[in-house]
Amino acid sequence: MNKAIDEVRASEAKRMAYDGYAPLLKRTRWCLLKRRENLTDTQRLRLRDLLRYNLKSVRAYLLKEDFQQFWEYDSPTWAGKFLDQWCTQVMRSRIEPMKKFARTMRGHRELLLNYFRARKQFSSGVIEGLNNKAKVTMRKAYGFRTFRATEVALYHVLGRLPEPPLTHKFC
Repeated sequence: MNKAIDEVRASEAKRMAYDGYAPLLKRTRWCLLKRRENLTDTQRLRLRDLLRYNLKSVRAYLLKEDFQQFWEYDSPTWAGKFLDQWCTQVMRSRIEPMKKFARTMRGHRELLLNYFRARKQFSSGVIEGLNNKAKVTMRKAYGFRTFRATEVALYHVLGRLPEPPLTHKFC
């Protein structure tokens, strides 16, 4: 979503500069991308001034802030209802990058609701750990001549397969 907001901000800043308006969106990137509680005092002031205007960037930011309510639901039914209403609101906003994000959310609706069905008990830490091990193994396998050798290395690291006995022992 941040990528969509940044795209909207950049295109709007270019359009405003081309039309000869004052550079309102200059140095506002992080004001729009950060969460409100993580803003510095200067960014908070700049955001407050920016929210006075009816810009696409501001509307995209407000849609992002509205979406944060999604994670506060406990019931998958209510979370699904909120997601549907939010996606409908975004589709009516005429902000194309945000509409693209909403289409992605609609496409992954059931997967998102699984988070609530599991009662928020599972962490993605295990998956992140496996991804990290795979990346490190791929980095180590950079000099391998074939993909098959890399594949075998991945099987051994991720599957904890036994290594074959070596003809030489290194002490």
